[in-house]
Amino acid sequence: MDKTKYKIERRYINVRHNTRPGLRLKTGSPAFFVAHDTGNPGASADNHYTYFNNLTDRSASAQVFIDDTKILEIIPTGTGPDSAERAWHVLYNVKTDNERFGYDANDAALGIELCYGGKINFGEAYKRFVWYLAYCCDKWGKNPSTHIASHKQLDPARKADCEQALLAGKKTLKDLIMDVAAEMAAPIIAPDFKPLPANIAQSLIDNYVSPAWYASHEAGDAVGKTHFHNLADNLRVAAGIPLEPGKAAQPLTKLPKSNAQEIIFRWLQPAWFAAHQFGDSAGKTHYHNLANYLRRAAGIPEE
Repeated sequence: MDKTKYKIERRYINVRHNTRPGLRLKTGSPAFFVAHDTGNPGASADNHYTYFNNLTDRSASAQVFIDDTKILEIIPTGTGPDSAERAWHVLYNVKTDNERFGYDANDAALGIELCYGGKINFGEAYKRFVWYLAYCCDKWGKNPSTHIASHKQLDPARKADCEQALLAGKKTLKDLIMDVAAEMAAPIIAPDFKPLPANIAQSLIDNYVSPAWYASHEAGDAVGKTHFHNLADNLRVAAGIPLEPGKAAQPLTKLPKSNAQEIIFRWLQPAWFAAHQFGDSAGKTHYHNLANYLRRAAGIPEE
């Protein structure tokens, strides 16, 4: 599986007996995983960090909260340099976990919470939830079919998670287990291109594409305006730059070869020859490097 697909953020709440007791798991590394949802529609991972970092009137917590933008560990899990610690996410007086796994979940398992509802994009949150469960199963050699339980399975008289959140996204627990297994089995495919550095993409847009768009605008050339608008967007996507301020970036995509060749032949090659004519070796190197950035982003051999 691709172990670098998502970033794991670690920002731990303060040690406090009712939320983070600071005790290691009895099993050292996690023996199994409990799939929860927060039961708090619309609340993000950051919201839950703040809540549990300030909670004083009851005992409750979980190690991990996952929303549509991040995977946030608020209590050490063992995925990073810190040893896995206990959290209070399943009641001790419910013995289903002991019967199934031989341990109390609080003492041996990670509680992994899916944030959902409100403005949270279920699809993005679910992908991160699946990946994190797959990451943990892969790291500790666990089978998703036998080592992932939902909170509802462990405490059916009281709890409906994480099935209630999955239902909101038209998924089932069976779907989740199958998707985790598929994520673990997914091959790592090296892309046949290298992303365009964001600063290079923005420089090309500012220095060449935007002026060409404005020239088309002044000339009343609607076709030209559309072309240069699309060219700028293709550069942004190839560099992981959001298409609109405040929006998430699109998945990184190879720059079309025609776009790379157009920029090279329309602007960079003439600039290189001008630098050559004036004996500007630094300029020649600069335009040569820009062209090779574009070639790499489009999967074209460098020159």
